Amino acid sequence: MKFTPQAFLGKTVVLYFYPKDSTPGCTTEAMQFRDHHKDFTNAGAVVFGVSRDNMASHDKFKQNLELPFELIADTEEKLCHMFGVVKNKIMYGKKVKGIERSTFLIDSEGLLRTEWRGIKVAGHVEDVLKAVQELKNPA
Repeated sequence: MKFTPQAFLGKTVVLYFYPKDSTPGCTTEAMQFRDHHKDFTNAGAVVFGVSRDNMASHDKFKQNLELPFELIADTEEKLCHMFGVVKNKIMYGKKVKGIERSTFLIDSEGLLRTEWRGIKVAGHVEDVLKAVQELKNPA
């Protein structure tokens, strides 16, 4: 699937970037987006998970967790660089480039409304859902 923000004008888009398929934190985050998927849909939002994994890895991850939303294989890091989520990290004492866990909320006119960077998984999906619902029903 080719993702372009223009293709989703008229819809609220939740784009969440995660480091790697089938790792503990990423699995938990994906399951939380899955478990709240109906709430996102009811609020008029489309959810996409993005990582540098290929489609074969994504398909397996999606199938294992029964994810009801699309995963984008950003193997060339185009979206990652567009949103500035590739960071230098230290893993096992070595410097590596990796994806900083981040989420972006894009409104129905294609404007970036909220961004969460370097997030912790616990409670994050609820925060995103709340922001989506507030976008749909401003106070």
